[in-house]
Amino acid sequence: MRFFKLVILSALPLFLIACSITEKTETVASNPADIYLQLGVRYLNLNKLEIAKENLQRAIQLDAKNAHVLNAMAFLDEKLDKIDDARSHYQAAIDLMPDNLSVKNNYGRFLCEQGETQKGIALLTSATNDKLNEHPWMAMTNLGRCYMQLVQYQEAEIYFSQALQVNSNYAPALLEIQKANYHLGNFTAAKVYLNRYAQISDYSPESLLIALQIEGASGNTEMMQHYQKLLLTKFPLSAETKRSKSTFK
Repeated sequence: MRFFKLVILSALPLFLIACSITEKTETVASNPADIYLQLGVRYLNLNKLEIAKENLQRAIQLDAKNAHVLNAMAFLDEKLDKIDDARSHYQAAIDLMPDNLSVKNNYGRFLCEQGETQKGIALLTSATNDKLNEHPWMAMTNLGRCYMQLVQYQEAEIYFSQALQVNSNYAPALLEIQKANYHLGNFTAAKVYLNRYAQISDYSPESLLIALQIEGASGNTEMMQHYQKLLLTKFPLSAETKRSKSTFK
């Protein structure tokens, strides 16, 4: 499952998009392009993609060299499965602002998801190690996901753990570290993180499938059936529900 996350760091509002959650807002836009950028990102949060696109296109018309706008447009391209356009916009953004932490984080994640893991790891490592990064747990979590794709679960678990050391309630890291420990056969640890995640985040098809896998591997039939029932009830048409039906009969 693709893990979308858009970060915009500057004199603009700070928007953190992960499962359509806006965490924080700072300052006020300083020019017209920034105003349209804010609107575009807010509509992205609401998953109103057409309106978001209109605002971001307007922002680009006003300021075609605005790396933050290009960063947001690339994220929208991803949502619309326009991968080539996303790559082009991310590359343009990083060409304009090669040291921008937001672009490094988003582009690095994107590259890993497209199989260009070494390039993605380089960008994310740079973002993680930057002393000016006020939200390093995001890049750390994305680094862990890159290593998950490389089937290097031990390395992935290290980065998820580092992210949680900095921000113990970062739900995406808690979700991912469950997967890493499951693949490593550390089912007791996986269940600890499962319980921590459940305390701070709502169920999603992905989180329920992970819980189902962990309980199944632990031999806890009762809890496995519980999570499977939740999947069937809450998300009957999801890909995760279909997968659970074929795997856990």
